[in-house]
Amino acid sequence: MNEIPVLIIGAGPAGLAIAGRLRKQGIPFELLEKSERIANIWHEHYDRLHLHTVKELSHLPHLPFPDDYPRYVPRQKLIAYYEHYAQKFDIRPHFGEEVTALNKTGTTWVAHTATGQSWKARYVVVAVGVNRAINRPVFPEEAAFQGYIQHSRLYKNATPFLGQRVLVVGMGNTGAEIALDLCEQGVFVGISVRSPVNIVPRDTFAGPTQRTALLLSKLPNGLGDWLGTQLRRLMVGDLSQYGLSTPNVPPAKQLRTTGKTPVIDIGTVAQIKAGNIKVFPAIQHFEADGVVFVNGEKQAFDTVILATGYSAQLEDFIENANTLLDAYGWPKSCIAEGAHDGLYFLGYDNYVAGGILGVIYRDSETIAKDITAKLAGAAAPV
Repeated sequence: MNEIPVLIIGAGPAGLAIAGRLRKQGIPFELLEKSERIANIWHEHYDRLHLHTVKELSHLPHLPFPDDYPRYVPRQKLIAYYEHYAQKFDIRPHFGEEVTALNKTGTTWVAHTATGQSWKARYVVVAVGVNRAINRPVFPEEAAFQGYIQHSRLYKNATPFLGQRVLVVGMGNTGAEIALDLCEQGVFVGISVRSPVNIVPRDTFAGPTQRTALLLSKLPNGLGDWLGTQLRRLMVGDLSQYGLSTPNVPPAKQLRTTGKTPVIDIGTVAQIKAGNIKVFPAIQHFEADGVVFVNGEKQAFDTVILATGYSAQLEDFIENANTLLDAYGWPKSCIAEGAHDGLYFLGYDNYVAGGILGVIYRDSETIAKDITAKLAGAAAPV
């Protein structure tokens, strides 16, 4: 049984952020990571991925991005930055240690891993990310399909799909960008979209949309929502003639009430308008050579890529986690209370403007201060 003051679970950007802050404070910690490398999910993402948030608002604590990094940091440079961050702050994860159970005995948390190890800590920071588990829907008669069905997590680039007809299911940020990537390489690609989609451009005449969203978030909700809606109408327009409907809820309200990020457009809309990406409705069922949609239309496809998202599934390993989670499965607070005192969640507040990396920067400070204060209180003489 390994005993430490603070245990961090996950060596992605959230785990690194709190580790960096604790290292600065001189607070001992250990970090468990189920994979064999730093920021594993960023290694697995598709090749063309860039941050949609500006570098000045996306770095980890105590270490801005290098000056020569572009405004929107590409995946490989981000990986290099995270690896450098771990070296600079002497962060040495225990790799290959997946936490399978986390429960509390008295005032102590005990984490059990798949290798049979156990770790005891008064304070535990859960930083395994919002993309811990894939959402993989099952469609009627999909077993009859003679093509290939894969989740978007397996997508790297367009090369394996050259000469094919590909359907991307889902138009979140991942689905929109994968469709764009395929289209730009000459692949016939369609997107199946079952619900209205809020779309905003990554950049406007006023600069990065992220900065505009942060400014609007400081206004009263009604005014900010109205201005955001006008900006969306001006920059994106009515896409109903292309098969895309717009929800009644403004982008900012959608974010703060459901945690669902609007699609940050980097060119997909232009390709849809040009007829290079065709929008289809929801799938009704599969057939041997393709898909039948709910409007009765049938199309042949060789591959279907499911950009159907992820979930945190924290209840899989945290004792009595359901009492900590909201209706969408996210922790209600970054600092747990009551029976879960001593437990922290970093990187799960999807309800604010500015992106998840900004949330990680903000909440890592809040968590580090709370742990520091509690450790100081525990050490104070009675």
